[in-house]
Amino acid sequence: MEIIIEEISRAHKLLGRHKFLKQNVSIGRGYQNDIIVTDPHVCAEHLHLNFDGEHWIVSDQDSINGSYLDDSKINADQHIIKSGDILTLGKSQVRIVFPNHPVEASVSFSPFENLINIARNPLVLAASIALFAIITGWIFYLNNPLKVTFTQLLVPAISMTLLFAVWPGAIAVISLLTKHDTRVMSQLGVCFAFFNLMWISDVIERFVHFNTSASFPFIWLLALIPIGLAFCLFWFNCNIGFHMSERRRIVVASCLTVLLFGGSFLIQLSKKPEFNPRPKYDATLMTPAFMIVSGNSIEEFVEDSSKLFEKSAKTIKKRN
Repeated sequence: MEIIIEEISRAHKLLGRHKFLKQNVSIGRGYQNDIIVTDPHVCAEHLHLNFDGEHWIVSDQDSINGSYLDDSKINADQHIIKSGDILTLGKSQVRIVFPNHPVEASVSFSPFENLINIARNPLVLAASIALFAIITGWIFYLNNPLKVTFTQLLVPAISMTLLFAVWPGAIAVISLLTKHDTRVMSQLGVCFAFFNLMWISDVIERFVHFNTSASFPFIWLLALIPIGLAFCLFWFNCNIGFHMSERRRIVVASCLTVLLFGGSFLIQLSKKPEFNPRPKYDATLMTPAFMIVSGNSIEEFVEDSSKLFEKSAKTIKKRN
């Protein structure tokens, strides 16, 4: 009878699959086994799977750490295998399935996966990184009061780009260490796409601030844009790099978002003095082209001011 043995991780991620058409299969660390496990907690001759003509039976070979069913402490020795059973050997696991084992229905590509495939395209990825570097250099140029050359702009642009590339690289390394798919290109593409969206959200925030007053009723909604983008970025990082449930993905993304913005808020709050004897006026200076409604001309301003003074004089005269 045919038997399929899958090597899986602790998170039940498939690492390897083997199919045998024989009545005895050996598993262990020794090179004479049908399946060779590199786990040092597995013995050279750890266990055998024997077919008695009707059932497959587990036979532990007096291993040091034993063989168990899944993560339980139930000894797997002489266990009659059912399709889908998971055996734990040391710190490794194998899953036994038979050829008639049911499989889940095929899943079509989600819109998120299509977005990830677009972001990981080499041309799109190169354009995203180049756009990020250009925006970084442009901001450095605007904030520098001294005249700088193009070569001097390259240093902060490249260094900032490499610094932001550390995050997707770190996620890929963690994915590799936890035996998940690294998908470095996908992580880089999604991260830099969201980094550029955050630049755009910052421009929108400054544009709205320039055209509205501080008492604008919906001004606080602008703060939700970067928070929402950060949550989406962390959600995509978890979706790309790790196999986890939807609920756990949302919890992890929410915790990272709270840690990022909550930590930043606490740092700013700790540095803020109770009383500042020299308050600074915070204003965003933009050209009139950024105004939604054009301002009055000098003549119109003088005329409106004269009307205001005339109205005030009439009011005072009536009261007297």
